[in-house]
Amino acid sequence: MNLSELRVFVTAAEELNFSRAAQRLNLSQSAVSQNIQSIERAYGVELFLRHGRSVQLSETGKTILPMARAVLHSARILEDALMSARGEVSGVLSIGCATTCGRYFVPNLLASFQAEYPNVRTRVTPTTRSQVIEGVLAQTFDLGIVGRKTEHRELENQPLFEDRVIMIVPAGHPWANRDCVSPQEVLEQPFISRENTSATRQALFDELRQYGIEPENLNVVTELGDAEAVEMAVEKGIGITFISELMAARSLALGRVKKVEVEGFNLTQQIYLIRRKAETFTRAETRFWEFVQQHRQALAAELLYNLTNVKPG
Repeated sequence: MNLSELRVFVTAAEELNFSRAAQRLNLSQSAVSQNIQSIERAYGVELFLRHGRSVQLSETGKTILPMARAVLHSARILEDALMSARGEVSGVLSIGCATTCGRYFVPNLLASFQAEYPNVRTRVTPTTRSQVIEGVLAQTFDLGIVGRKTEHRELENQPLFEDRVIMIVPAGHPWANRDCVSPQEVLEQPFISRENTSATRQALFDELRQYGIEPENLNVVTELGDAEAVEMAVEKGIGITFISELMAARSLALGRVKKVEVEGFNLTQQIYLIRRKAETFTRAETRFWEFVQQHRQALAAELLYNLTNVKPG
């Protein structure tokens, strides 16, 4: 069995769909099927149970999947060691991102990192928090970006940046010229909410409960699954919301929405970078982790400055 066959098997096992696996690998679907069948014929086993167009791992497939991942990881470390002998920092970093504001921060971070390490390629996949954690544990992702600290014995966290959660209202709202409102006044307004899985929503509701405000007491007029859609809904005058200051920075600078303080309300959200605990990392993984430690505060300040210093038109 060669490494390319193992890579096809692992990708197909992660996707449980030969067509999506083919897209990830830049192969034809028939090539993926042939690779899988080649392994199955060579060893007289069945790796996948096929039901029409859907597939699932057989018991044998489930057994060898972690071993196959370990072999591919070892091969990657070996290749990295050979590259290191030439003094190169290269390779591919796969990053799962579970926060919308993280998607604002990441391009700035990657641009700075790749300016210093131009031979490292990065691939960022927006997905849910649970899928990021599962992906890092399964080594589908080398690194993950999540909206709150992850407590898991096999994972380590480091802060990426801190973001403030603020209340915004439409530019023409009666509160637009007010500096501050009380928490109880929030209950009177049409409210735009994020979906249940949002880390910002969970942190917000925990904060509101300290003022005796339960989520069900809010006058929720619509619930949206994306922070950008929420911010746009406020711009259109549908209601008010609490949102990442980073997400709202450009619209605030352009005067499309207004920030209003809530008495006693001070909520910050720490965004974390996570990785799997391991004895050995590639040089690219190590350098990226160290780069974040050294530059995260300067990069966050630079991004906020760029977002808030925009001109209309």
